[in-house]
Amino acid sequence: MTRNTNFIVFAVLAVALIWVLANTLFIVDQRQQAIIVRLGKPVQVIHGLGQGGAGLNAKIPFMDEAILFDRRNQSLDSSQEEVIAADQQRLVVDAFLRYRISNPLQYYQALREEHTAQAVLQRLVNSSLRQVLGATNTQDIISGRRDALMQQSKIDVARRAKESKLGIEVIDLRIKRADLPTANQASVYRRMQTQRQQIAAQYRAEGEQQKREIIAQADRDVTITLATARQEGETTRGQGDAQRTRIFAQAYGKDPNFADFYRSMQLYEKGIGQGDATMVLSPADDEFLKYFARGPQAGRGGAARR
Repeated sequence: MTRNTNFIVFAVLAVALIWVLANTLFIVDQRQQAIIVRLGKPVQVIHGLGQGGAGLNAKIPFMDEAILFDRRNQSLDSSQEEVIAADQQRLVVDAFLRYRISNPLQYYQALREEHTAQAVLQRLVNSSLRQVLGATNTQDIISGRRDALMQQSKIDVARRAKESKLGIEVIDLRIKRADLPTANQASVYRRMQTQRQQIAAQYRAEGEQQKREIIAQADRDVTITLATARQEGETTRGQGDAQRTRIFAQAYGKDPNFADFYRSMQLYEKGIGQGDATMVLSPADDEFLKYFARGPQAGRGGAARR
């Protein structure tokens, strides 16, 4: 009996020791951090940011509770939120938040668990987006200043989280999608189309005005150029006629008979032309046809008779 009793006692002690060790020892992974809670009150942080302690750890006394938190970056996909922009345009915004637990003690005291943390952060993100985007026009939200707006909203969420002592560090906040509500898309598209048509009509009107100005300027330039050319042509022609008259006068003074003969030849060319003209003249001794009858000597003969 003594031997059996000793065996039973040893077995009980061994089981008790194993149970105590199982409830005392715990492992903290490299990707985790832990807090020790004693009677509902956190008393120790293990493997927090900037601290060691990963691996095998012990709770003393073993009644303490070890609560593990993820040490890595975590994400929160915010639910779709309808935001009214500064131009009174409604937008459906879908955002996501990247964060990590920087102070597990504050995190546990303020949020306790991940589900509660997600709900609180969701409200923070939605409130910040309504405040920041509500003071901005739709065009800036969609494309123009989205990065700057998200940086502003990220700073705002980080500030609120710090003031609320949530024990988290906000890493990034981004808008995944910013669309018009389905009920408003058709009217907005029609308004955008009307605006583009107005802009196009304005461009066409400005182009038509510029075209008329260019045509008018070209017409003025043509008129001035033609007038200048006519003036120069008349001046040149007058100078040529004067020079021709002067030369002819000089030639006439040197040989009057030849000059008379030359003028008669010009009159023959103009009067008779191609031979289809009809002329009524006096008898054959008419002075107009004297060069047909007597040739170039007619001038000298006539001069001698005179």
